[in-house]
Amino acid sequence: MVGQSAAFSGPAGQLGSEFREGAHQVFDQVNAQGGVHGRQIVMVYRDDRYEPELAKRNTERFIRSDKVFGLFGYVGTATVKASLPLINQYRVPLVAPLTGAQLIRQPVKPLVFNIRASYHQEIEATVRYLLRYGRRSIAVVYQNDAFGRDGLEGARKALAVRRLQPVVAVTVERNSADTFESARRVALARPDAVLMVSSYGTVASFITNLRRQGNKAQVMNVSFVGSNALAQALPPEFRHGVGVSQVVPFPWNPRVPVVRDYQNTIRRNRSDAPYGFSSLEGYISATMLVRALQAAGPNLTRERFLTAMETMGPVDLGGFPLRFSAKQHQGSDFVELTFLVGRDGAFIH
Repeated sequence: MVGQSAAFSGPAGQLGSEFREGAHQVFDQVNAQGGVHGRQIVMVYRDDRYEPELAKRNTERFIRSDKVFGLFGYVGTATVKASLPLINQYRVPLVAPLTGAQLIRQPVKPLVFNIRASYHQEIEATVRYLLRYGRRSIAVVYQNDAFGRDGLEGARKALAVRRLQPVVAVTVERNSADTFESARRVALARPDAVLMVSSYGTVASFITNLRRQGNKAQVMNVSFVGSNALAQALPPEFRHGVGVSQVVPFPWNPRVPVVRDYQNTIRRNRSDAPYGFSSLEGYISATMLVRALQAAGPNLTRERFLTAMETMGPVDLGGFPLRFSAKQHQGSDFVELTFLVGRDGAFIH
């Protein structure tokens, strides 16, 4: 049994739901084929609405009441941070948290295995792109929590290397659509680019307010924003050109083997699940979890699982390589920039 605490409702709910849907494509297929070493993969889900205290309570129930083997796919920096003391106390592995924060990367957390690249890597790629196209006046809008502060640190670091600094740094509140004042402050600074570190509901509100104040700066987001959800939340007239860095391949490109497998699995399961970045991340993360459970052998223990994760060597999921070791608990460095085009919410890469 594996537990997942994530936002399944509220302003960030679509992110957790899409990740869960992608993971279930794998688990349903594996269970239909007999499971792993004869065991079915049972997932227990609890909604934390992207609130740290709820995530902490969910984690306590998973460990003490449900007696889960491990944790999987937690969504958000602040929620993972709140759960870490319990994870460490009970030595329960957490695989594939949906966060790129440094706090679960440096120093290495022995029980946490990150599939995705870090936010600092995403932001470095974004800053490199903005400067290549002459956008040097960069504002940073960051969520007022551990996630946002990690993004701000990454932005300052990427800019400092180039002897730059944010033209303005403005906070927004988690799960809030009250962004008028933040947008006004950014508009007054007249940046030619805005780097945002928040979730889709807040970002959509901010972009709407920024555009209505006449600012046409290039807006870029880190992957946690939730790409499909952001496209749906933005008014059609404000979609075009908004950028999002991604930590998985383009979900509509079957030339990448793991994407082709993902699409074929959805069809094979007769699922009507739409393709998407968060869904593909769930699929990739679940595939890696299954590989590690297989490698741990039939006499499964948490220690054998941890050893399997660290000693499997390179794992190629089909054009998406992963590698873990005792000193490296981040499997991938993949980052790619994508952009919304037109009014219909389609992405290009």
